[in-house]
Parts: sequence; C-alpha cells; structure tokens
Amino acid sequence: MTKSLYIKPHHCHPELVEGQQLTNMKIEICANGFESAKIAQETGANRIELCENLSVGGLTPSRELITNVVKEIGIETQVLIRPRAGDFYYTEAEIETMIQDISFCKSIGCAGVVSGILTSEMHIDVANTQRLITAAQGMEFTFHRAFDVCDNPLQAFKQLKDLNITRLLSSGQEPKAIDGIELLKQLKNLSEDKIEIMPGGGVHPTNALAFKKAGFKMLHFSAIKKEAAAQSDDLFTAEISGVSNAATILEIKKILGL
Repeated sequence: MTKSLYIKPHHCHPELVEGQQLTNMKIEICANGFESAKIAQETGANRIELCENLSVGGLTPSRELITNVVKEIGIETQVLIRPRAGDFYYTEAEIETMIQDISFCKSIGCAGVVSGILTSEMHIDVANTQRLITAAQGMEFTFHRAFDVCDNPLQAFKQLKDLNITRLLSSGQEPKAIDGIELLKQLKNLSEDKIEIMPGGGVHPTNALAFKKAGFKMLHFSAIKKEAAAQSDDLFTAEISGVSNAATILEIKKILGL
C-alpha cells in the first residue's frame, strides 16, 4: 500500500514525520468513581470507562454510581463489566450477572460496555463472549485487557475480529502499553479498520505522543498519580487508588494537540 504524504498543519507537533497521518485522537479516562468522571468531563475527555476498585484492575461499578454518572454528568460512558477480581474464566452464575448488568447499562442509556470472557486455557471464550455482545446489542462493546493474558494474541485477535467487537483495549500484553507498542501496531494493521485498537496501561505525559506518532486514534488512561504502579509487573494488581488528576489530563491533551 502506498504511503500517503503527510502535510504538517500549523498546529502539528514537530516530531511527526512524513508518511504518518495526523489523527484527532480521542481520549478515554478510566474513571473509578463519580469525582473522576466529573474531572474527565470538565477537562474535555471524549468518554470514560466507569469502574470501581482499580486496585484489582477494576470491577463493575454499582448501579447507583452508573446512574448518577449518566444522569448528572452526561459524559459518554462505557461501563466495565467484570464481576470479580482474578481470572477471566467465569461460572454460569457470574455470566448471568454480567448479562444482567449489561441490560441495566443499556436501560439507562450508557454508550457501551467493556468486558470479555476467557477459557481456563487462556483463550477467548467465543461462545460466552458472544452472549455478552448479544446482550449489549445497540451499544458499543469493548473487549478489555483480558486480551493481554491470552496465550496466543494473534489467534485471539482473529476471534475478536470475527465477533465484530467495537474496539480492543490492550497494553500489547505488557504491563505498560509503551512496551507493547509493537504488538499494538501489528494489531492495528491486522484490524483493517474493523476494530478500533485503543492502547491503555501506563500511559502518561512522557509517552503519550508515541501512540499518536504510531497512528492510533484513541488512548486510554486513568490520570491517577500512582507511585506503586510504576514498580509493578502485574497487569491487574497495581494498587491504584485516588482520583483522576485534571492537570495530567490537560497536559496529555496539550501534548497530543487536542
């Protein structure tokens, strides 16, 4: 495929080079409560992924919190559907709970859900993930970072593509997305624009521009100050707590030219 010539407009960041398309990136804030959601809205984020208990990678938020955010803040809201901490291999009872939570999110006007199910062998559970997608019909469906522990990422991605999900949130199977950027770029190329690839995990002002330079159209981060997370190699137990930092969101937006 012939690369298109990139013509730099006046507002473009100088590090972008010929052959790269400048995209207006969207930012999604991982909001672990009402206050973080409000900060995301006030700083001009495009949307949030609403969750609770980020210390274990995030869990399904309470229905009260979902309702308050949707009705009082009004920012585009994607809701994490993850019933417990630990692995992503769920019992039938847990799957039924997930389906009920998805139905609730649909009933109050959420834009989408963020979820996914794996088999005990760390493969995509195609049949049960399809059940979630069917329950979410009419909303967007993001497959979350369960992908990052899949045994075979390329096979898993093909399955997700066949499932016709909206987007994939991934750190490229590394604790920090910047370290998994090569896999993320490979997935972006394989997506053929059928699935949005959204890097997330360890995104902060010092590395955000790299994702724009690589041609990604959206970026996911919590903007929470987290010293402990920087020392953790675990994908889902970084002991993150606190609220999103408005200054960090604004700094990343400025770096991205938003």
